[in-house]
Amino acid sequence: MSDDPITARLLRQAMPVFTTLASCLLVITIAAALYLGRDIFVPVTLAILLSFVLVPGVRLLRRIRVPRALAVLVVVLTAFGALLGVALLIANETAQLASDLPRYQVTMREKIASLKEATAGSGTLSRMVDMVQDLSAELQPDLKNTTPEGSAGSLAHPLHVQIASAKAGLLGTLGAVVGPILHPLATTGLILIFTIFILLQREDLRNRAIRLAGSGDLRRTTAAIDDAAARLSRFFLAQLILNIAFGIVIGVGLWWIGVPNPILFGVLAAIMRFVPYIGAAISALLPLIVAAAVDPGWSMVIATAALFVVVEPIAGHVIEPLLYGHSTGLSPIAVILAATLWAFLWGPIGLVLATPITVCLVVLGRHIERLWFLDVILGDRPALAPPEIFYQRMLAGDPEEAIDQGRMFLKARALVTYYDEVVLAGLLMAQEDLSRGTLDRTRQDEVGTALRAVVTRLGTVPAGRKGGSATKAAGNSETSAAFAAIGPDRQVAAMVLRPDELPPRWRAARPVLCVSSRGPFDEAATSMLGQILDRHGLAAQVMSMADLRRGAVPDDLGGIALVCFSYLEPVSLSQIRLNVRQARRAIPGVRVLVGFWRERDPASLDRLRRTLSADVLVTTLNGALDAALTFAKRG
Repeated sequence: MSDDPITARLLRQAMPVFTTLASCLLVITIAAALYLGRDIFVPVTLAILLSFVLVPGVRLLRRIRVPRALAVLVVVLTAFGALLGVALLIANETAQLASDLPRYQVTMREKIASLKEATAGSGTLSRMVDMVQDLSAELQPDLKNTTPEGSAGSLAHPLHVQIASAKAGLLGTLGAVVGPILHPLATTGLILIFTIFILLQREDLRNRAIRLAGSGDLRRTTAAIDDAAARLSRFFLAQLILNIAFGIVIGVGLWWIGVPNPILFGVLAAIMRFVPYIGAAISALLPLIVAAAVDPGWSMVIATAALFVVVEPIAGHVIEPLLYGHSTGLSPIAVILAATLWAFLWGPIGLVLATPITVCLVVLGRHIERLWFLDVILGDRPALAPPEIFYQRMLAGDPEEAIDQGRMFLKARALVTYYDEVVLAGLLMAQEDLSRGTLDRTRQDEVGTALRAVVTRLGTVPAGRKGGSATKAAGNSETSAAFAAIGPDRQVAAMVLRPDELPPRWRAARPVLCVSSRGPFDEAATSMLGQILDRHGLAAQVMSMADLRRGAVPDDLGGIALVCFSYLEPVSLSQIRLNVRQARRAIPGVRVLVGFWRERDPASLDRLRRTLSADVLVTTLNGALDAALTFAKRG
């Protein structure tokens, strides 16, 4: 770095530009390498993915004490033998279908004629049929028609010129014939060799991956890589089994319907289902065409379409979630982009490999710290935490998404928990921005308005089952059974009290007074506290400290049994202690609760409570609710 301050400043300003250019250049270089080196990268990628599928078989043979090399050879040769059998089956079925196609031409002509008759006149379909027939005639000109002598080359009988290439030599002929055969054989051979060596050197490759990922924490890195490999292996094996089952069901269904060559279409359906979203639809096109060509009517076409329409949703939305979760862990846009990118780089095989490769990248991004950006870009997990999403919506002045988020949350957990884990956390972010001076007055008002809208709307969501003094909800949940279904909530002993269950001092119209501090966001936190107490049988009135200092008097001062002071922003302890003493002087025998809505050490909380002379000091709304209900029970 230059000692000249001006030069140093210019370099610092230009650094983001250089970083962006370097990143773009790196991406372009990687894409070019993948495209130009696809003849090598495709076999290696297929071998890696195939090794994930074959690892369980190798482990099974190793458990019965089969030598490692022999186990690998047996599993790999069995897998490739099965793939060779499938390839021969496809070739045989395809040849049979091609030989049968001429028999279906009559049926297709009759259907076209019937369609033309049914749409005779100026119908759109009729014009389309005429256009197709005209184009077919134009694409197949009859070059064998003879012309009268002496008239060739005239306007009525133009000359037909055919361009023929020179006759190839022996080497050219061999290259043209053998080339298309040798290329897939060479690719298959590379896949076989790479798969064998990957399975044989699995531990060594894992160690090298650990070294690349960072060997500073071997336990964590090893656990991450082993977990990633296990997850990928289970995912690919489950996907393979599901797609094979899908192909079998389609093949049996087509056989039952009467479509010729059902084995071919079943195998193609199993293969094409590896293509996300559109694979099953593409695999249905050829059976539909053949069904239309075979059946003089339309019943076979309708039955074939119904088969795919019924089987694919069951496989995708019922069986897949049971096998490997509700999704592949990829965002929908990532799946589409990955399919487009890999199809461009590697052609049709890239389209089939797009989802498995992207799943590998996402798993690596979730387990390897250096690759975290892959999970953010491609994964289906939210890029922002719920509190961050909530605060961002408040900044945008758009509380609707936050309200929808809260309603979804309330289907399984309690409102007080949502306020604690999401809203209060978002308020703390707002308070930090306010302390740094990054929120102007206008933005503060916008955030405050959005917060009031969220609290008001969520307060109208009906609470769950309420009971008497013996009815308790785990974790302050209105529906404790739903809590148990998704895991433990923040556990506190809470209940919903009826007015006749309250002690005499707590039977006033509003026995609880909630006082907010001077901060612009303290009002929202205090409103949430009052709302939660109301929902659990303790009516509360909310006032600000500024109103109290201006001489405002709470309703029925003598009926107040609990005063709650709410502090979101840092306030001097002497001021809080003064407020507590004034409350005790104004309302003899009142209980005082102080809420600091920030996490603190339990030991420091107890010392702070004694310093402030408060009855209880809490840092969460759950804790405040528990303390208030405990006070009400004791009287």
